[in-house]
Amino acid sequence: MLGSCCAYTEMFCHLRPLRRFCLEKILPDWFHYSRALSGAEAVNALRPFYFAVHPDFFGQHPKEREVNENSLKRLSVYLENLQKPGFKSLKPTQLTFYIREKIDQNSSDGQELVSTSGFRAVKFTLHTRDLLSTVLYILNSCSLPVDHIQSSNTNVHSQPLKEATGMPDRPIKWHKSYYSFTGFKDPDEDLEHASKVETTLMSWLGSNGKSAVKKLKNSLPLRNELDRLKDELSDLLQLSDIRWQRGWGVAHRCSQLHSLGRLAQQNLEPLQNAKGCTIVFTDRSGMSALGHVMLGTMDVHHHWTRLFERLPSYFDLQRRLVALEDQISSLLGGIQVVYIEELQPALTLDEYYSLLDTFCNQLLKSRVPFHPQSLSGLQMILNSDRYTPSLHELGHFNIPALSDPANLQYFMRTKAQEARENMKRKEKLKVIENELIQASTKKFSLEKLYKEPSISSTQMVDCCKRLLEQSLPYLHGMHLCISHFYSVMQDGDLCIPWNWKGEVVK
Repeated sequence: MLGSCCAYTEMFCHLRPLRRFCLEKILPDWFHYSRALSGAEAVNALRPFYFAVHPDFFGQHPKEREVNENSLKRLSVYLENLQKPGFKSLKPTQLTFYIREKIDQNSSDGQELVSTSGFRAVKFTLHTRDLLSTVLYILNSCSLPVDHIQSSNTNVHSQPLKEATGMPDRPIKWHKSYYSFTGFKDPDEDLEHASKVETTLMSWLGSNGKSAVKKLKNSLPLRNELDRLKDELSDLLQLSDIRWQRGWGVAHRCSQLHSLGRLAQQNLEPLQNAKGCTIVFTDRSGMSALGHVMLGTMDVHHHWTRLFERLPSYFDLQRRLVALEDQISSLLGGIQVVYIEELQPALTLDEYYSLLDTFCNQLLKSRVPFHPQSLSGLQMILNSDRYTPSLHELGHFNIPALSDPANLQYFMRTKAQEARENMKRKEKLKVIENELIQASTKKFSLEKLYKEPSISSTQMVDCCKRLLEQSLPYLHGMHLCISHFYSVMQDGDLCIPWNWKGEVVK
């Protein structure tokens, strides 16, 4: 019996150095592929996925766009950690993406058909331990093709893709004793544990606080540089503000300001047309519905210069747009037409003017009378979705551009009082929200407290009230973002979900 135990122990003592050799014999192609797949190759392999979930394709649906942006940030952090030398295991990460949906890829006219919704929600949990299996797991979860991965690597032409990912038809299951003797974590056990134990705010801050402090400290010189560049350019061009539409990191933002600064040195005169404007770095160049100058980060200086030269014509269109809004207001009983950036698609000035013009023509043709000033003090936003009118909880009306004017008149008249009550609640809620943000910032000595655009005032108030009941020394001097998920951003900002869980009292 003793000899048997000794032999068993000796076998496991030799298992660690033999582990890689044995696995290479079992799955040789998997190991060649895994070694060959670099970070750049992983990004290239995920191109179909990035194309399917890119936030720009969800311009008409701000909520879905925001979900995809947040999930892409978390995916980026996961992939980055996978490539760090010496990592042992990663916590399972649940992601949700909205994907453009196809109904029939072989339609009669040769064009792709899209469903009425245009997208579907996909949820999956990352628990893979290498780039190859992570990439393929993502693509398979989203029902996207993986053939391009096999064909792009000469080391894996004969091995089926399922085997190449470590997911053969008969998956390899290591005995529990293997993990006990080698010290490696059992991924199945991690997943099971994660599904049973909810992450609490204190436990997450305890595990990630030091990492966030380190990243924040490393980013401080760049943050100072960003503030300096922003102030210099704002003064030079007499700008109202400089903003960013996407959640780019500080280094990326500095690079964009350096690029704008070089353009100002080379050709200052066209840029002076932006006097008094807000410049927004975003995905495309033009002027936004709010009248902000949009600089596409993928455009070259020539495109930016041409945009600045065209600004006077945009200002003329902006004046016509304001006149159009006033005309609609007059036709609809004095209601104010507003554009709410957080709740509406990212439209250019041209697109928004076209939308308003279509709606105004509908009203003029119908000649449905609204009592003058009957809706004064109320607000409405116009959208291109072909849905029925609705009243938002914040008090504004959501009006489709192709609404039937007669039905619209009845709806707005019957909902006017409720809209006024909602607007009063919104104003009170905003005051409470600002007070709670200031109180939380002061109590925890935060450098900054802010929220994602998709977080409502109600959610922010609930979050801050519960935060103020806690003792959280980890937050001293930090940048805290209220979001839908836990994450440490690349520059040290801490993201926590608005509905975070507290410690369970036993």
